[in-house]
Amino acid sequence: MKIVERISQFLGKYMAFLVLVVAALALFVPKTCLWIEVSWINYLLMLVMFGMGLTLNFEDFKIVFTRPKDILVGCLAQFTIMPLLAFAIGKLFGLEAGLLVGVILVGTCPGGTSSNVMTYLSKGDVPLSVGMTAVNTLLAPLLTPAITYLLLKTTVHVDVMSMFISIIEVVIIPILLGFIINKYFGKYTKKAITVLPAVSVLAITLIVASVVSHNSEKILATGAIVFVVVILHNLSGYACGYLLGVALKLPIPKKKALAIEIGMQNSGLATSLAGNAFPNLAMATVPGAIFSVWHNISGAILANIFAKK
Repeated sequence: MKIVERISQFLGKYMAFLVLVVAALALFVPKTCLWIEVSWINYLLMLVMFGMGLTLNFEDFKIVFTRPKDILVGCLAQFTIMPLLAFAIGKLFGLEAGLLVGVILVGTCPGGTSSNVMTYLSKGDVPLSVGMTAVNTLLAPLLTPAITYLLLKTTVHVDVMSMFISIIEVVIIPILLGFIINKYFGKYTKKAITVLPAVSVLAITLIVASVVSHNSEKILATGAIVFVVVILHNLSGYACGYLLGVALKLPIPKKKALAIEIGMQNSGLATSLAGNAFPNLAMATVPGAIFSVWHNISGAILANIFAKK
C-alpha cells in the first residue's frame, strides 16, 4: 500500500509535466493515443467526480453557514468573471462559432478539483477553496446551461436541457454517490483516498490524450490563436480573482484561494459538454482540451509564486 501511496504522490506532484508530455505526444503523434475512445471521456470524468465526492463530508459544507459572505463572493465571481472574460476575449479575437462555444463553455463551468490542490500548495485558504468548488459544482446544472444560453443564443443553438442532464449524470450523481459512500463507509474510504490523486491524474491525462489525439489536425489548423485565447482567459481569471480580493480587502490566504478558484476551471466538463450538447461543432472540444493542459501548468507555477508570498 505504501508503494501505491508513493506512486500517487509522485503523479500528483508531477501532474502538470505528465499532462504536457502526453498532450504533446497526442498532438504530434496522434496514432499513439487514438485507442482512447472519445466515448470514454464521460466515464473518466465521472470517475474524477466520484473521487471528489469521496473526499467531501459535511464539514466542507459548514463553511456555507459559517462564512456565507466568502462563499457568496466566490460563487458570484466564478459565474460572472470567467464567462464574461470568455465572451469578451472570444469576440475580440474573432473566433469562429465552434471555438467560441468551446471557450465560453470553459468559462461557464465551475472551478476544477485541481484548484483545491493548487490552493494547498500556495498556502492559501484551503477550506474556502473546497467550499467554493463544492458549492459552485452543485450550482453548475442550473447556472452553466443558463449562462451559456445567454451568451450564445444569438450565435448558435444551445441545447439547455441536454447540458443540464449531462451535468447531472457526469458530475452531480458521481459526487453524491461518493459523498454517501464516504459518509457510511468512511473507515474504508480513508484507505482509498490515498490513491485518489493517482486515479484522478491518470483519468485527466487520458481525457486530454483522447481529445487532443482525435482533434490533432483541427488543433494544428487553428494555429496559435486558440492557444493565445486560452492562456489569456486563464491568466485574466487569476488576475481578476486576486484583484477582487484586493478590492474587498481580504487577507492574503483568501486572495490566493479566490484567484486560483476563478482561474482554474473544470475543463474536462467543458470538453464533455462540447461533445454532448454541440455535436455539430467539432472545434468546440478544442479549447477545453488545451485549457486542461495549460491550467495545470500555470496553476503549479502560480502556486509556487504564491507560496513564497
